[in-house]
Amino acid sequence: MADRAPGVEEQDTAQVCYVFAVGRGDAPLQTAAEGLEGPTGAGVRAVYAAGLGALVSSVPAGLYDEEGLKAQLEDMERLEALARSHHAVVASAYEHTTVLPMRLATVYLDDGRVEAMLTERKDEFAALLSRLEGQVEWGVKVYADPRGASAANLSEAPAAPGGSGTSGGGSSPGRAYLQQRRKQRNTHRDTYRTAGAVAERAAALADAIATAKVSHRPQQGELASGPGENIVNDAYLVPAARSDDFRAAVGGLAEDVPGVRVELTGPWAPYSFATPPSTPRQPGGPGEPDADGE
Repeated sequence: MADRAPGVEEQDTAQVCYVFAVGRGDAPLQTAAEGLEGPTGAGVRAVYAAGLGALVSSVPAGLYDEEGLKAQLEDMERLEALARSHHAVVASAYEHTTVLPMRLATVYLDDGRVEAMLTERKDEFAALLSRLEGQVEWGVKVYADPRGASAANLSEAPAAPGGSGTSGGGSSPGRAYLQQRRKQRNTHRDTYRTAGAVAERAAALADAIATAKVSHRPQQGELASGPGENIVNDAYLVPAARSDDFRAAVGGLAEDVPGVRVELTGPWAPYSFATPPSTPRQPGGPGEPDADGE
């Protein structure tokens, strides 16, 4: 076997700190870390400073430097695995205590850098933790689906007299085509108008219960679930004790509205309402990418 170049083994085994969340430096945070694993299988532990604690796990430095992160974030399968691991730790921790979720792939060079971050941002973190105490996040997405509305209209329409193809009045194929196109345009316009009205009603009902709201960019492509166009993608901060009220008020708004769909997600840890710190890039070291694409 060829000799390894000087420093290669140390580079392969070098570790950095992946940070999942920040909470108060008390017993529940330590309990939250027990039995959890990070994205590469290492255990989750708590790092403490300034009355706060961060849930972290050691990860290979080579996977979280600029090149390694780029490879992970451009590979959908690896990105999904990383996101699931991150969310699993945050969700489990939130069952024990209030935590501020950090952004995906937040890494620091070592525990000392994590401690320095906690000390530097202690006032901000303490205020955020107090604000989020007893709160959860609910997501409300509204979709407009003109094709679905058209299909519903066709299924409800009475059969045309005189058979198929043309109307009983003997319309030409060209005229029938133009009539169909006009009907499609009207359905498209009406569906979006109705979806907008449903979205306004959902916002009014949600605002009456929630304590805060964040509007995200509507999801497109693979990020959008199910048929139709996502026209509203909002997150609400809701008292945990009122989760059932929120679900009952918003969840069924579009059940009988053809072409309009309301998707309710949650309750989650309040990702949209935590303000994680920026991670200053170190020369040759890892930084914090904008991994969520928002």
